[in-house]
Amino acid sequence: MNDQAIEQEIQAKGKTAPRVTPDALMANIQHIETVKHVTQSGQVLRWAVLITQSGFAVVGKPSVAVSPENDDAEIGEQVAFENSRTELWPLMGYALKQQLHEQGNRPPAPGAAHHGYSAMQPHQQRVVDEKAELDERLRKLMTFTITPTFAGLDEAERNRLARQAETMAKYSEILGARIAAFAPAAQ
Repeated sequence: MNDQAIEQEIQAKGKTAPRVTPDALMANIQHIETVKHVTQSGQVLRWAVLITQSGFAVVGKPSVAVSPENDDAEIGEQVAFENSRTELWPLMGYALKQQLHEQGNRPPAPGAAHHGYSAMQPHQQRVVDEKAELDERLRKLMTFTITPTFAGLDEAERNRLARQAETMAKYSEILGARIAAFAPAAQ
């Protein structure tokens, strides 16, 4: 069962208490860096470094193919990303628990929808969803930029894609700042 299926089941069962959601987790990722290392034996290891909205870096276990001949950059980066994403869940859970503790564990308003760290208004939820979607598209674009297909593009197209990625990252940063500003109003 994947994260979205679990989230759908949680929602279907009417669970509305504060929790870390898949969208909140993705919205917390501001930037993804991939680190690649080739061992003397030829194995390729990849780590995904997730930079959160606060600037904290989270790293999971590396991806590595048992046989170097099976190494695939796109698959390796996806595995490395998922490994790091798995490490981010408990950190965000801790942060949410700490926030609830500092708020005196006030119960949510009846019927309030919870997303990530606190109750969100519908217009705020749309911004969180937009950022999560944008970050996923940016992650896919960044993954594409290290493929042989990208390397085969002419320089002008590679430059346009680089500018596109920079613009998307800046847009994501702005959405992240907006989301961060929601916290006081949503509590």
